[in-house]
Amino acid sequence: MTSADDQARLLAIEVALETRWPERKIEPTLERISALVDILGSPQLSFPTIHIAGTNGKTSTARMIDSLLFNIGMRTGRYTSPHLESFLERISINGLPIDSKDFIYAYNDIALYLELMDKKFDTPISYFEAMTAIGFVAFAEFPVDIGIIEAGMGGEWDATNVVEAAVSVMTPIGFDHMDYLGNTLTQIARTKGGIIKEGSNVVLAQQEPEVAVELMRRVAEVGAKVAREGIEFSLTSRNVAVGGQLITVKGLGGVYEDIFLPLHGKHQGENAASALATVESFFGGQELDQEAVRAGFAHVTSPGRCEIVHRNPTIILDAAHNPHGAKALAHTLENEFTFDAIIGVLAVFADKEVEAILRELEPIVNTLIVTESISPRALAVGDLARLAMKIFEPDRVIIEPRLGSAISSAIARAKNANSCESIGIVVTGSVTTVGQGRAIIKGLVSE
Repeated sequence: MTSADDQARLLAIEVALETRWPERKIEPTLERISALVDILGSPQLSFPTIHIAGTNGKTSTARMIDSLLFNIGMRTGRYTSPHLESFLERISINGLPIDSKDFIYAYNDIALYLELMDKKFDTPISYFEAMTAIGFVAFAEFPVDIGIIEAGMGGEWDATNVVEAAVSVMTPIGFDHMDYLGNTLTQIARTKGGIIKEGSNVVLAQQEPEVAVELMRRVAEVGAKVAREGIEFSLTSRNVAVGGQLITVKGLGGVYEDIFLPLHGKHQGENAASALATVESFFGGQELDQEAVRAGFAHVTSPGRCEIVHRNPTIILDAAHNPHGAKALAHTLENEFTFDAIIGVLAVFADKEVEAILRELEPIVNTLIVTESISPRALAVGDLARLAMKIFEPDRVIIEPRLGSAISSAIARAKNANSCESIGIVVTGSVTTVGQGRAIIKGLVSE
């Protein structure tokens, strides 16, 4: 349990980090983070790493890789972003968020160097760069046997790209962050492909044709060894099961049959195949211990990814924030749940492809409650309502300015439905929406 003193210190650190250059305002260069880790003694090079980039499925894939490696017997460090509720979630050791004291210790280790770098460069060290450095220091101090590092945005100039990864992983690439990454899939893939290093091992999830061409160009350019979903490895079967699914994966070194994965959705089965191939690749392409694989997948969690957080009524949280994610969510709801009707609670960011997200949700959501999260990036509820009414019939759209009111309204509507009907509630639109929604639902349930 965190002491009052540690809680106060954590809050002070969080405030200090949040006053830094924001992580979503990118100054695309590795110059600052390279100088910072260099002066810290390059902690990110003191342990082998697996580096993960892509558009969708990065965090889930990272969590699966982490669980597999931990159940094989390795001490693991996992760095992911963004967080749902606590910034400590970004840095995990042996599958759990970093202990408060360890985080404070790591921050204190680098605080003076952050100030030094701020004076050295015109643009100060950003929130994301600082958190990345803290993660590297924490993993080196623990120490971990392996670091599982998720890129934040892009790849080539992402702050995490100072690692020398043993395996680079590319999850499915789609349209997102076009203001920084480019307006075509080829441009986006070129930037993300910058994590692929000379002579490294590369695991590629199934990609759009133009993305695959660009990534293979990069692989050939640097002489990397590639494993491709659908060619060198594949998800060969999946069946819906209580609490998740049973999957069979043909890996690089073996076949793993009827593995229970406690996550919903075909996309999660495909993420599992990529995760398994990644761990095989890390160990030279050999077959993994079947029981360790079963245990690793059985213990996987992926908070905020088609996660059931309440029953009666069933409430699902999903951090879908782009059309690809919304499509995967809709497919999962349609094929793996048996609701008579679905109430959607949606709050999105203004810089997203909102109309495309709405089009993916429209066939599966019967009633849409539009709202607004606490993020300064949130699309105003009135603007979201206008867009929603272009795609949904106006009488299917309900406006609730606050997320708490929107969730309460959805619960009330579900409970007031015909007693023989099964009504599901889905809260989605962004990681911020899901994180805020989780806290709201905890409060409602405890009342």
